Amino acid sequence: MPEVEFNLTDEQLEFLNQFAKLGYPDRSSLVREAIERFRSDFQQNRLDESAKLYAEVYAEDHDLQQLTRQAMEGWPE
Repeated sequence: MPEVEFNLTDEQLEFLNQFAKLGYPDRSSLVREAIERFRSDFQQNRLDESAKLYAEVYAEDHDLQQLTRQAMEGWPE
């Protein structure tokens, strides 16, 4: 696995050094999970923001609303 060097504050390092108390086998496992959680949250936030923007566009586009209603005709509710 590739290695990366980065700087931490004293407080962050103190937290990281508690990996065993937090249930992780080593500091790297804790950092990897933190990064994965951040990545997942970041992607979800981007999806949420995208959905909001599409909703705003849809709310203002009456032609698109009419087209959507027409496309839904005959579909079960």
